[in-house]
Amino acid sequence: MKKLLAGALAVVAFCSCTRQSVKEQTRVITDHAGREIAVPHEITRIVITSPWPLPSYFCIFNSEAKKLVGIPPASMAAARYSLLPVVSPDILHASTSFLKGTEINSEELLKLNPDVVFYSSSNTAQYDQCSAAGIPAIGFEGSAPDGDVIATFEHRITLLGEVLGLGNKAKEIIDYAYAVHDEIESRIAAVSQREKPRALILYGYRNGKIETSGNNSFGQYWIDATGGENAAKEIQGFSEINMEQVYAWNPDIIYITNFTPYQPEDFYNNSIAGHDWSAVKAVREGKVYKFPLGMYRWFPPSSDTPLVLKWLATHHQPKLFSDIDMEAETKAYYKRFYGVELRDEDVAMIFAPAREAADY
Repeated sequence: MKKLLAGALAVVAFCSCTRQSVKEQTRVITDHAGREIAVPHEITRIVITSPWPLPSYFCIFNSEAKKLVGIPPASMAAARYSLLPVVSPDILHASTSFLKGTEINSEELLKLNPDVVFYSSSNTAQYDQCSAAGIPAIGFEGSAPDGDVIATFEHRITLLGEVLGLGNKAKEIIDYAYAVHDEIESRIAAVSQREKPRALILYGYRNGKIETSGNNSFGQYWIDATGGENAAKEIQGFSEINMEQVYAWNPDIIYITNFTPYQPEDFYNNSIAGHDWSAVKAVREGKVYKFPLGMYRWFPPSSDTPLVLKWLATHHQPKLFSDIDMEAETKAYYKRFYGVELRDEDVAMIFAPAREAADY
C-alpha cells in the first residue's frame, strides 16, 4: 500500500514539476462555469470527461485525435459505430479507464499526463479533483437554457475555438450553423399549426421503460425549429411515459434516438415485448425514424448539428424541403468542415446506425 501511495505521489510530483516549467507559457480562458483557467499555449494532451459529444467537436477543429488521450466510455461506445474513426482514426486509442460513471480515478487520470481536462461545468466535484491534482480543468455547459440546441452548439464551438487558438474556424462553423437555422426558420414561418405533424421522440427506451424529451429540452427545440409539434410538449424535460400517454397523443411521427437499441422495424413488426405499437398512427403509416449517427449520436447537440436541422426539416415539412438531398448535404458538410470525402457506404452507415451504438 505504501509503495502504491509513493508511486501516485511521485506521478503528481512529476506532473506538477512539468507544469511548473511551462508556467510562464500560459494563457487565460474563461470557461462556462465563469472560472478563469490558465492553460498552456501549446496543448498536446487532452482528457474529456463530459459532455459526451465533445470529442466530435474537437475533431471538427482538428482531425488529429491522437491529442485526445482520454474520453468517456459512452463517447467511445458511440465512436466505434460512428464516422468518428473514419475522420480521426486515432480516437480508438484514447483511454476510457480513468472514468467510471461520473467518478474520476485520479491515479489513472494522472497516468495520462493531460495538459487540460474538459468536464461538464455543473460537475464541481470533477473540477475540484482536477484542480487538486494540478490539472487545468475547463468547464463546458451541458445545455443552454430551454434546451436551445444551436446556442449549445455555438457556446461549445466558441469555447473550444478559444482553447485551441482557432477562433476564426470557430466563427466559420457557427456562421454556417446559424445560416442553416435561419434558412429553415424563414421557410417554415408561414406553416400553420395544423400543418405541423405531431412528433414524439423516444429518448430512452429499454427494459420496458420509455422516456421522452418534452418541453425545455433538446427534443422540444429540434421539433419546434424544423416545422413540427412536440406531441409530448406537456411533459417537462426528460421524463418517463407510458403507452396510455402514447395512445392518447397518437403521434404522426416517431423518432428513436441512439440511446436505445430499437430500430424502426421493431415497431413495424410489433416485436417489442410488453408494448403494442400497432395502433399508433406513426407506426401504421411507416413514419418511425432512427436518429442518425455521424460523428456522434445526432440527438444531443454534436458537431453535426446543422445537418440534424436539415434532416428533421425534410421529415416534418417534406414539400418545403424537397430540394434538400441529405446524402449530398452530408458529403458536402464533411468535406468542408472535417476535410474528408465520404463514400456512399459511409453515408449509408450514418443514416442506418447499428443497434450496438446504443451501448453506454
